[in-house]
Amino acid sequence: MRELAPAFTLEDARTLGLTKDQVYSLLERDEIERVGRGVYVRPEALQPAFTMLAAATALREDATLCLTSALVHHELSDAIPFTSDIALPRGTHHPVGLSHVSWHSFAPATFPIGREHTDAGGGARVAIYSAERTIVDTFRLMHQEGSDVAYEALRRWLRRRGSTPAGLLKVAGSFPKALPRIRQAVEVLL
Repeated sequence: MRELAPAFTLEDARTLGLTKDQVYSLLERDEIERVGRGVYVRPEALQPAFTMLAAATALREDATLCLTSALVHHELSDAIPFTSDIALPRGTHHPVGLSHVSWHSFAPATFPIGREHTDAGGGARVAIYSAERTIVDTFRLMHQEGSDVAYEALRRWLRRRGSTPAGLLKVAGSFPKALPRIRQAVEVLL
């Protein structure tokens, strides 16, 4: 058990020498939980808020928390998302079999902008978009996320100590279609 990552696939377990029957035995004894087809977690090792992101990361290393889920993580929204919003680079396969995950595809050229890593517990590293990148994304995808979500997140972010409009506009500069809308919103709110 100690050698298993906090989130792992059946293939990961087999690589460590466990058989499928041994994994199912751990499952029956409630030592691990199945969160998707062939994906398991050691719940005591993970922070509950990162369970689905850690499971997605076990399947795709570049899985990144985004949009409403990232806003909640950064305390820029009071929403209680039913699913975890997870981004992958456009053109890559979205894994199947994970319940409670909404997959999003972001352009490969801008995918790494604002991508940060954090500890999900038990040494599991997961990626989350920064508050600035998440705000930019909510403005970029306002037609999906809603204008109220974008403006409320921006209001909360501007009230925080250390938040600088210049930092936000620097990130927004990589997204030319969103930049004018964000610049205008910052001017109105300041």
